[in-house]
Amino acid sequence: MEPGFKEEDSREKDAPRQNLAISAYRQLKHDIIRGRYAPEQKLLMSRLKEYYGASTGPLREALSQLVSDRLVVAISQRGYRVAPMSLAELNDIYDARAQLEGLILRLAIERGDDEWEATVLATAHRLAKVTDINTPDDLLDIWDQRHKAFHTAIASGCNSPHLLQMRNTLFDQVERYRHLWLQEIVMSSQALELKRQEHAALVDVILARDTAEADTLMRDHLMTPVPIITRVLQERGID
Repeated sequence: MEPGFKEEDSREKDAPRQNLAISAYRQLKHDIIRGRYAPEQKLLMSRLKEYYGASTGPLREALSQLVSDRLVVAISQRGYRVAPMSLAELNDIYDARAQLEGLILRLAIERGDDEWEATVLATAHRLAKVTDINTPDDLLDIWDQRHKAFHTAIASGCNSPHLLQMRNTLFDQVERYRHLWLQEIVMSSQALELKRQEHAALVDVILARDTAEADTLMRDHLMTPVPIITRVLQERGID
């Protein structure tokens, strides 16, 4: 019995460490996406420990996961840096995302049932209501959450866990660029109204099961941030 107890004891000790690593990962990821750390900025372990209140072990686990997410770069014997940003990566990630989203959308239209349609309608309605929120931080966070929920609801109709996992991976990689666009448009009532119209048009063609038109509208919709992000990057000296 004793070996069994030791194994259980070990798992219990590992659990708090895993929780700390997950917490550190989520906080660091959020801060990198939101621009707290500049591209190629060195991530000093001493400062990370102080700011996030975590020890070296959980932070190293978090940083390793962020390397896998391509948000952080490991430098041999020299620690970690925030991953660089470039116009080439911006265009490649957005094009890859649009191509994959088009495939997922076509499958969703073919496979989605009545419950799927109802979920798409409900998330579109909740997204359209975000304009009632006036606080800048709340508007940014809530609009972003509901926007993701809307597109996730559409994609869910494809009924392919593997494709959805690939979609999540691409979305994680595009987030840092996408946030630059969000900061530019989310407080603009004109930009939000334009997005509302795009979403309404998407819902109409999806419910009509018009695959070709839905594919075209989705690609145009997903690629609209690219010129704005390009301008922001160029203004920051990133090419």
